[in-house]
Amino acid sequence: LKNTRKNIYVINNSNNKFKVKPLGKGWNWDDYLEPYMAERSAFPLYGNTVKFYQDKQDFKTSPPYFEKFFDKLFDTNGKNVKFNVTRNYGENSFFFNINTGTKNDVEITYNTNTEINPPHILLTDTLKKNIRTIGYKNTNKKIYSQPTDSLLKPMMHNSDNFFAEQTLLMVSLNQLGYMSDEKIIDTLLKTEFKDLPQKPRWVDGSGLSRYNLFSPEDFVFILSKMKNEFSWQRIATIFPTGNEGTLKGYYKKYQNKIFAKTGTISNNLSLSGFIKANSGKDYIFSIIINNHQSSTVDIRLAIEKFIAEIIENK
Repeated sequence: LKNTRKNIYVINNSNNKFKVKPLGKGWNWDDYLEPYMAERSAFPLYGNTVKFYQDKQDFKTSPPYFEKFFDKLFDTNGKNVKFNVTRNYGENSFFFNINTGTKNDVEITYNTNTEINPPHILLTDTLKKNIRTIGYKNTNKKIYSQPTDSLLKPMMHNSDNFFAEQTLLMVSLNQLGYMSDEKIIDTLLKTEFKDLPQKPRWVDGSGLSRYNLFSPEDFVFILSKMKNEFSWQRIATIFPTGNEGTLKGYYKKYQNKIFAKTGTISNNLSLSGFIKANSGKDYIFSIIINNHQSSTVDIRLAIEKFIAEIIENK
């Protein structure tokens, strides 16, 4: 966009198609600063997060637009504490402390419903170009900016909740003409996933909500559906294998033997995917451990031992 000589337009009433709240049902409100809980919006920019950099006494942000919102310093009582940035809920006034170290960086969410809405303000600041706004018109013409799997792979490898949320909203816009997680979930449960063996409770795109209730049997059903409808090459590309993505540090001996996705929130841990055993047999599995108070590492290691046994001896 910086290099184009063409006019750049932003739909100025895209929020008319946005039928959800920035934060999902059942999300932990006290995590609102965390990058894994970025707000949803009709036109997200920079993943709806902002990065702060400290180099000695110099402070920078990415995008630079947010430098104007530095407010004041933490009171650290003279202690040398870790560089940190925070903001009040619903605001974009950022508070930070000074650290005597050389370089530090912090990434937190920004609020999408304040002065940067509509988003062309932030886009204008980034591109240093005049952005024109136009009204929304229904049209059959669709322009796809990226191949689908170029989105799915980093989402699965990095366990990117924001990608997952926005992807569900894009599916809703494509199929229903507006963005509604509730309506598209209801539609999918009546169509693509009408044959799930156990009816789930499903409320968001990322699984951040405590209200989500899925069984391992449902995940095995979905994985089986994927294997039947997609090529194996596509699945193996999208899913991380041993020592990749969120499996980094695990299954080091079993690259190309396991292709799986983790799921982790406090006191809950899951792993679902595909196994190619040494015997030549293929397995689809789903493991969910909930309401635990153990070490996440210990549980991951126990699951790894279980999976390794299947690969080696089944």
